[in-house]
Amino acid sequence: MNYRAMNFQTTQAVRKSADAVDAPTVLLRDLIDYAGLFPPASLAMAPSVANYDAYLRSEWNWILGRFIVPVARLAEFEEAFAGLPVPTPGTGFTRWRLSVLLGSDPVADVASIREFNGRMASSSSGRIAVVESVEVKVASPAEVKRLSGIIPAELATYFEFPLSSCAECIAEVADCGRRAKIRTGGETADKFPAPESVVEFIRLCAAANVSFKATAGLHHPLRSVHRFTYQPDSPSGVMHGFINVFLTAAFLRAGMETAVAVQLLAEQSVEAFGFDLDGVSWRQHRLSRHEIAAARQSFAVSFGSCSFTEPIDDLKSLRLL
Repeated sequence: MNYRAMNFQTTQAVRKSADAVDAPTVLLRDLIDYAGLFPPASLAMAPSVANYDAYLRSEWNWILGRFIVPVARLAEFEEAFAGLPVPTPGTGFTRWRLSVLLGSDPVADVASIREFNGRMASSSSGRIAVVESVEVKVASPAEVKRLSGIIPAELATYFEFPLSSCAECIAEVADCGRRAKIRTGGETADKFPAPESVVEFIRLCAAANVSFKATAGLHHPLRSVHRFTYQPDSPSGVMHGFINVFLTAAFLRAGMETAVAVQLLAEQSVEAFGFDLDGVSWRQHRLSRHEIAAARQSFAVSFGSCSFTEPIDDLKSLRLL
C-alpha cells in the first residue's frame, strides 16, 4: 500500500495505554469476520483453522470477529479444530465464535448446528467452538419470513437478498427481528454495488433499526483501486473501503443526509479523515467516540474477509494501528 498516514492526533504513549479507548479502537473492535475458506483466498479447512487460531493469539485479536464456515463443512471444521495444539492454561481465547452459512435444507441445517453446539458444550479439550450466528441467501421477503420461523431466535440471523428488493426485504427482516447482510464486492467488477446502492441499503437498515453485516470486497480501509483476486493476471478496479462503509453507517445512523453519505462512501483521500481520542472527522463532519460505539454495538456489526492480515497491514500503513 502507498497510503499516506491518516491524520491521527494522539501521542503514541496514549495509543499504547491500556486505559485509552480511542475512536479507532471503538471502530475496529470485533470488526473482521475471518472467511479464509472463501474466494479469493479459498484456503483448505486446516490452514484456515490454523490461521484463525494464530490470529486469536496475535496482538490484533481484538479486531477479529467470527470464523465463517458453511454448515455442510462443520464436520470438517470439527476435525481440524480437534487437531489444534492443546491451549496453554490461562492464555485465553479458548472459545471460538462461529458464523455458519446455511444450505438448501434449513431444517436439517439447524439440527446440525444444535448437534454441533451440543458436542462442543460437553468437550473437555480446553477449547470449544460455538455457532453464534447464521447467514443465508434469500430471494424474497416471503423467504425471510419462512426461514425466520425455522431458525431459532437465539441464533443471530443475517439475510442476504438482492439489492433490487432491498426495501421490501429489510422491512420483513425488521418484522422478524432478524438482521441483514450486504455483498459489497467479488471477483469481478460487476459484483461491486454502486455507492448509491450501498448507502440506500444502510439508510433503510438504519430507518428500520435493523443490524447488518457486509461481505466480500472489503480488504482495504479506503475506497481505492486493487486487483480483484490474488492471481497475477487478475483485473483491477475500484473497491469499497471498510473504513468508508462503517463510518458511513455510523454517520447515517447519526442523521447524515443521503447525498453526503454517498460522498463519504466514495471518499478516496486519506487527508479527508481525522481520528483522535474522542471521535473522527470527515471533512466538515464529525462523530463522537460514543456515536461510533453505539453504531458498532447495535447496528453496523462486522464484515467478512478471506484475509485478516491484509486489512491489518493497511491499517498499520494508515497509522491507525
